[in-house]
Amino acid sequence: MLMRAGALGTTGALKESRDLFHQVIHTPGQDADGVDALRTSAVVQCAVMERQLGRYAEADALLRRELDRVPGPSPSQRIGLVIEWCCRAQFVARFPEVREELTRTLESARTLGDGLGEMSALTLAAMSEAYEGDIAEAYKLTRTAAGLADALTDGDLAGLCEPLVRLAWTEVMLDRYTDAERHSDRGAEIARRTGRFYVLSQLLLSKAYAHFLTCRVTTALELADEAAAIARSLGSTELLGFTLAIRSLFLIQARPPGDPEMLPAAEEAAAAMEGTGESWWSTLARSLLAFAAMGAGDPHRARDVLLDAGGGRDLPRSQPSLLPEFLEMLVAAALAVGETKEAENAAERALKEAERIDLPTRRAAALRALGRIEAHRGNPAAAARAFTEAARESALSGATLREAQSLMFGAVFTRAAGDGAGAAVMWRRARRQAAEGGATLLVALADQQRPEALGDTDGSVEPSGPAAGLAQLTSWEREIAELVAEGLTNQAVASRLCLGPRTVESHIARVYRKTGVPSRAALATLVARHTVTAPGTPPPS
Repeated sequence: MLMRAGALGTTGALKESRDLFHQVIHTPGQDADGVDALRTSAVVQCAVMERQLGRYAEADALLRRELDRVPGPSPSQRIGLVIEWCCRAQFVARFPEVREELTRTLESARTLGDGLGEMSALTLAAMSEAYEGDIAEAYKLTRTAAGLADALTDGDLAGLCEPLVRLAWTEVMLDRYTDAERHSDRGAEIARRTGRFYVLSQLLLSKAYAHFLTCRVTTALELADEAAAIARSLGSTELLGFTLAIRSLFLIQARPPGDPEMLPAAEEAAAAMEGTGESWWSTLARSLLAFAAMGAGDPHRARDVLLDAGGGRDLPRSQPSLLPEFLEMLVAAALAVGETKEAENAAERALKEAERIDLPTRRAAALRALGRIEAHRGNPAAAARAFTEAARESALSGATLREAQSLMFGAVFTRAAGDGAGAAVMWRRARRQAAEGGATLLVALADQQRPEALGDTDGSVEPSGPAAGLAQLTSWEREIAELVAEGLTNQAVASRLCLGPRTVESHIARVYRKTGVPSRAALATLVARHTVTAPGTPPPS
């Protein structure tokens, strides 16, 4: 029964697994020799299922009852129980309450030579400290955990998929994108091989987020789509809502301004979290709706959503280590609706939080917030300095997307401050980074800001807009664009050109990205207005 329940949970049948674990726990004769360990294992795994189903109170009660029973669990059994109890606390944003207990459990695991327990405790502590913003402690714990993981074989790590999830996400939060991608890839390979679909979706998402921040928006969205497809097949409402929320953030950058898909995607994620309380994932999913609302041109809603999700103007429920990013959004929304004092207070707090957290991406967010304030005050030189410094901070960590955003905002004010040559360099670099990474929104915004950043008389600027996008298409992409404009489906195009449907989809995605058009109808209109040259030789397969 225990093995079957574990198999059900591994493959995503969370409720069925949970119910069978309860049967194991309540089977008579649990005090018999050799059976006590099975009961403890069932309690831990049942609590994992309850947590994955978003039933944190039930998980807490189950674990506390087992920890408090007399006679109590053995020291080795207690390790797994306490780690899962602390994990439950992390998900409801109450880690400080269990920090000391987790530290003691980590030492116990080391004393007993329990490598699995040590790895689990290390990654949980590292991720929790990163969440809270204690970056120095998180770095120390992460280095140790990564060293242990890298020394183990894939066989050793088969039972450590969830710790690998925590390790990868912690490295993302610490701006260590290369390490995060490496551990995500390794964990995903093991998860696929062992059928651990719940953790596979999270590993794909952590890799996707690393791609997003390093301005590989197209692949980030592809990975998020796969993670969302897996999440939909499982029974975890919170996992689905969390995955869809992160995906909506990618979608904002992957689509042109005003794209009708952006806001509904974020709304679906927030709706999935209704009734799930104030967990970490729930709060984050609802907060990200503010970014979509701002992208849709509704700053009033963006401000209201962010304040509601964060619990008020001080955002007490928001993830502490992400406060500079949320405060940056609040500054933008507050300025747009005329709440200047609120925006100034938010920018000031963003700077203080960034100083406390001490990570380049957080300092960059706070500097962009300051840049908006200085621009609103009519100080272009100060705004230019803030955005330029934000770009430098982003580049330090390899957060190319944030660097491009900072450069693009800064170019306008750099020119206004009298440095036309510097503004041109910033604008060109920002647009190139955005275009190469598939950040369609940034490309469109850069083109809109081109006159302000470069001046109307700068003849060295390449033509922009959809027509210029057509000129950037490869011969293969141009032929596919023509066929799509004729009304052919993807399958029909694939048959006509002897290509696979996925290959055609990838080409069409690149056509959309380069031209900035959001739909087949818009592409057909564009092609009809501009002659597309005949195709050349197709690229090798």
